[in-house]
Amino acid sequence: TAADAGLGGFSFLAGIPGTIGGAVKMNAGAYGHEIKDVLVSCKVVTRHGTVDERHLKDLGFEYRRSLIKDDEIVVSAIFKGHSEKPETLHQQIITIMQERELSQPIRSRTGGSTFKNPPGQKAWELIDKAGCRGYKMGDAMVSEKHCNFLINTGNARAADLEDLGEHVQKQVSLQCGIPLEWEIKRFGLKK
Repeated sequence: TAADAGLGGFSFLAGIPGTIGGAVKMNAGAYGHEIKDVLVSCKVVTRHGTVDERHLKDLGFEYRRSLIKDDEIVVSAIFKGHSEKPETLHQQIITIMQERELSQPIRSRTGGSTFKNPPGQKAWELIDKAGCRGYKMGDAMVSEKHCNFLINTGNARAADLEDLGEHVQKQVSLQCGIPLEWEIKRFGLKK
């Protein structure tokens, strides 16, 4: 819709799974851009039911994190784009989607990128180095195409995918000496 309207600055979001609220909380990003580059402000519902407006400067954005608490919910956001030709924006989106198709398992059942990149490292390279590419636990599997994606190949439960992720974390720590931090937010109790 933004591309059709000639509103630039948002093409990097093409293909990122999730919601705007989650994208704001996690400072979602790809291809050298992040939510913090286009966000003006957002409204957050607190645990106590109040609605707070937070401006960019108040959110403390870092790589895949913000100062929005886990028990707060982003309910709206205001973004600032720039004018650009719709044809240019559509081409940017096509290029991004083609790159994603080639490098990520976008046609598989996955929650997106699983682990944050440690400083100066790429999570997928560490996972590959630790020998986890293609590793399966029941119907939960580390993607062979991009090993920072966990795939549900059949009837895996969330707990199965979490168990696989924890196995990957352990292997990367043992083989590479580097801890991996979940990028995916996990809620509830694992059963």
